[in-house]
Amino acid sequence: MPKRVVLITGTPSVGKTTAAKLLATQLDAFYVNLTELATKENLIAGKDEDRDSIIIDETMMKQKIREIVEGQKKDVIIDGHYAPNVVPEELITHVFVLRRDPVELRKLMENSGMSGRKLWENLASEILDVCLVDALDAVDASKVCELDISGKRVAETVFEISAVLNGEKKCQVGIVDWLGKLESEGLLDECLKI
Repeated sequence: MPKRVVLITGTPSVGKTTAAKLLATQLDAFYVNLTELATKENLIAGKDEDRDSIIIDETMMKQKIREIVEGQKKDVIIDGHYAPNVVPEELITHVFVLRRDPVELRKLMENSGMSGRKLWENLASEILDVCLVDALDAVDASKVCELDISGKRVAETVFEISAVLNGEKKCQVGIVDWLGKLESEGLLDECLKI
């Protein structure tokens, strides 16, 4: 079987890292966390003081990812909300965009210590499908799989990803409508505070 390069993306706090690590363990794949890689290899162009986050040097990151993927015999699992923008498209076999109900996601964000502008911007990103749109802009749509992981345990998420990778389940896109859901529940104004 040819080597697979699988991207796990989604809004911060959605559960990417936990799912990506478990998937990598189950597949005996090489795991890459983009933020850790950027810090370790100094692939940083600057710092966004307002958001307290690093700004990635995308050119250097693409070169480093290419080196990693080409140097591996195993499958490679790449974890990061900006993964579709920094992994060369021709290397990518699958992109899984993890989605989570914004009410549930907000609680996870708050539990992780996220607050203020950063919380509201990231919550709005989930509601407005930003990671899904980024993936579809960067990669052929046939490689993109959207998964609603609301209320699911990590093992269930990884089981769904594995089913797609094994050809037992088809990829789907357009499976959630957070705007419509929140509006029908009267929660849209409460969740979109930017």
